[in-house]
Amino acid sequence: MPRLWHLSAILQGGALVILAVIFDLDGTLVETEELKARSYARAAIELRPELNEAEIIEAFKDLIGLSRQEVAVGLMQRFGLEEAASARMAEFEVDTPWQVYVQVRQRIYQAMLDDPQLLRSQMYPHNIAYLQEVRQKGMRTALASMSYRPQVKRVLGILGLSDAFDFVASRDDVENGKPDPEIYFLVARQLSVPPQDCLVLEDSPAGVKAAMAAGMSVVAVSTPFTRQRLYESLLLPPQHIVGDPNEFPRVVEHIIAHHRHERQE
Repeated sequence: MPRLWHLSAILQGGALVILAVIFDLDGTLVETEELKARSYARAAIELRPELNEAEIIEAFKDLIGLSRQEVAVGLMQRFGLEEAASARMAEFEVDTPWQVYVQVRQRIYQAMLDDPQLLRSQMYPHNIAYLQEVRQKGMRTALASMSYRPQVKRVLGILGLSDAFDFVASRDDVENGKPDPEIYFLVARQLSVPPQDCLVLEDSPAGVKAAMAAGMSVVAVSTPFTRQRLYESLLLPPQHIVGDPNEFPRVVEHIIAHHRHERQE
């Protein structure tokens, strides 16, 4: 943890070119990806009891960072949920099978979010400590999440981070989800910071693609749910991917130095 101050000093001093740090939420500040995976798996099993929870969770890993609809449709096609979901469309008063699946899953996921102790147990202390250090040094900060606003507010409140960002963007604020860069362009505009002067912390290939497409520098903070796919995606060089939380300061320091070198050329 002590090196975090030095890292913030790098951001503040000398040939500074990073003016804002943007964080993803799920899988970056808190391991809600695991909770989401379990909720999608349990919802699928409610529709088709013979399914295997571990297989659904594994399939979810390929969809991390995508929109709720894309995740639902992807899992429905993979595990043949269309017929069971279609049979309950009238019950949920919806027009499509994927909406049934989402509503069943939302009930399960909301119960998880209603458990503050469970959420706090999923926090990533290294990344939250970095957020706090960056703010103490006067950096601009923002959140760019593909979760919807009520869930974002709920999670930030429980984590004690409701006032930790200059701007919070959620799925409600954009037409296109990640990997489209729309949410990152929105954040840059709201912060009045050029995209090339923003550093992004992401955990999924879709999020990394979005930030890179916006022209921002990216650190991939991997989790057990995203680590393999981040390396296999070849989106970033390995030295830009954090596999061990203790390596986080070194990785970010390397990226900032690389960014500074590019701007000086």
